[in-house]
Amino acid sequence: MDKDMEQVLKKAEVLIEALPYIQKFNRKIIVVKYGGSAMSNEELQKNVIKDVTLLKLVGFKPIIVHGGGKEISRWVGKVGKEAEFVNGLRVTDEETMEIAEMVLSKVNKRLVTMVQELGVKAVGVSGKDGGLLHVDKKYADGKDIGFVGDIKYVDPKILYDLLEKDFLPIVAPIGLDDNFDTFNINADDAACAIAKAVGADKLVFLTDIEGLYKDINDKSSFISRITASEADDLISEGFIGGGMLPKLNNCTSAIKNGVNRVHILDGRIPHCLLLEIFTNEGVGTAIIKDEDKANMIH
Repeated sequence: MDKDMEQVLKKAEVLIEALPYIQKFNRKIIVVKYGGSAMSNEELQKNVIKDVTLLKLVGFKPIIVHGGGKEISRWVGKVGKEAEFVNGLRVTDEETMEIAEMVLSKVNKRLVTMVQELGVKAVGVSGKDGGLLHVDKKYADGKDIGFVGDIKYVDPKILYDLLEKDFLPIVAPIGLDDNFDTFNINADDAACAIAKAVGADKLVFLTDIEGLYKDINDKSSFISRITASEADDLISEGFIGGGMLPKLNNCTSAIKNGVNRVHILDGRIPHCLLLEIFTNEGVGTAIIKDEDKANMIH
């Protein structure tokens, strides 16, 4: 068989392998948290947006929740301020909040444009719109860090309305408190809260690491599938530290609150989203329900 024919058949095999997943996830909601390095490079941005658009076109109902931390820090620097963090949370005074909201709106509309360029209708909203994200003030170890919000509740009506009309919602993580003051929200927290509120089948974190390691210094300790209970054990035994700790807590919390499966992927790998969702091997870490351990189709 000549090489060209082999390549064509390989493509057919890939499509056939994807078929059961496409059937399984038809009309299911998937929340994609998008941030980190995958956002700072235009080529990677295009890949991620292509992936999400493809998910929509094969029957998924995707919702993108995006961050914009690096871009916010860049603009905070432009006005001569120093970015300050406590426990990974940005200290947000009134001026920083103003900058954050402007930057997140800019990022939001850029993502909307990229989706529309691919022929899918997208709508960008912030957590303020339709009362989507309602917050209380968040403290870091008792310390006042300004306008940083802790999500109190999510009203997903606006998301359901957009999905029903066949739009792809793109959410900026900003919310309002009881006094209608504007608060910055950690994008991981926003994605997790939204996934729970809409009963998402999947929640995907696009991050700057390959996935979960039992020991971050030992590449052979990579974990491709883990149950929520096993993940909790890793946390309580002190294996997980740094920025992965709140992320993993969000993952197990989502699973316990009805989200079917959570994926942690390296957003720097082109098309990691499609590889993880539509192939048998996958490329990142999937956190699954305890009762799904016997049945490992993702």
